[in-house]
Amino acid sequence: MRADVHMHTNFSHDSKSAPEEMILGAIAKGLQAVCFTDHHDKDDFAWGPEEVFKPEEYFKVMPPLRDKYKDKIDVRIGVEIGLQPYLEPFYREFVKKYPFDFVIGSVHSTHKLDIAHGEIFDGKTDEEVYREVLEEMLEDVRIYEDYDVLGHLDYMIRYGKDKEQAYSYLKYAELIDEILKNIIAKGKGLELNMAGLKYGLPYAHPHPDVLKRYRELGGEIITVGADGHCPEHIAWDFDKANGILRACGFTYYTEFKQRKPVFKQLS
Repeated sequence: MRADVHMHTNFSHDSKSAPEEMILGAIAKGLQAVCFTDHHDKDDFAWGPEEVFKPEEYFKVMPPLRDKYKDKIDVRIGVEIGLQPYLEPFYREFVKKYPFDFVIGSVHSTHKLDIAHGEIFDGKTDEEVYREVLEEMLEDVRIYEDYDVLGHLDYMIRYGKDKEQAYSYLKYAELIDEILKNIIAKGKGLELNMAGLKYGLPYAHPHPDVLKRYRELGGEIITVGADGHCPEHIAWDFDKANGILRACGFTYYTEFKQRKPVFKQLS
């Protein structure tokens, strides 16, 4: 696995790492390609200022770095947008306006509550919250068109009281199947997000049963990202990614350039 296509810089609220630091870290780890996917979570003020960056500044900083290191690594410029149903018109215009290579659509908030911040779990069981997140995710994928892959499908289990103990594919199969069928029908992909392992879960996102089901249903587009916010986290546990995908029925993974999928054979 030589491309990490999910990473953050200090353009994201939760990273202090400069873009050049991340590029140098990726080169040091022997990667051939990276894609910056900084957070753009409109209307999320859970951590203070709104969790967005200024696209004009983003595209002033990133292209010169891409050119500077073009002989050492293929640097691509993407974004991770925060899907919420009522924001679909905003993101439809936002994505069209800028020359992104890759757009990850992720659910970081449900009912306008930031999942990682924790309030959504107040007075509810993990099972209730997980179901609410998946129900809203299904609504998102039904209405959104302008993204490339669905990010870290079961992200919410990182923050539950009992984490993965309250979660399984079978418990939410009817919702997860509908989510997967929708993204497949629209030609969208799914992300294997290795950060689940970094957060102490026994598997990456999503659970292998979800990856297997995606493949069974005909899903073909699968990207791999470490979701790193500092150089140390680039390509986190990438030595395991190939085996995870092969065990779930994949023979290749996917990268994006200029919003087009490029399929790469697994080793």
